[in-house]
Amino acid sequence: MTATVKTRRKSSARSKAIVKATSRAFEEHFRNPARETYVLRLYITGTTPRSCMAVANIRSICEEHLAGRHDLEVIDIYQQPDEASAQQIIAAPTLIKQFPHPPKRLVGDLSDRERVLSILNLASTVQPG
Repeated sequence: MTATVKTRRKSSARSKAIVKATSRAFEEHFRNPARETYVLRLYITGTTPRSCMAVANIRSICEEHLAGRHDLEVIDIYQQPDEASAQQIIAAPTLIKQFPHPPKRLVGDLSDRERVLSILNLASTVQPG
């Protein structure tokens, strides 16, 4: 019973942190709409090759296109199954763009860079190679 109480508190604290980050991004959007902060959550399954690839890919994209204006949270669904359940995650890796609106989801290792940029509405910022 004690473990269940701790898990609920942990989820509650995490939920409050997410609300705070989303609120901060929302406020930043109105102060400077051109530099809105992205709130991203990546759900992974441990340290599998696909999970590691997804983490590396989204970090690379964030560094290149969202430097200083993103909040990326990586959630291992083995360690936090309640988080995955609350967000109705049925496959991993799954990326959720919570802000700016509209929220969007992308499942996979995020190796299709153009698709990820399109989902994040960053396709127009891609520099020709």
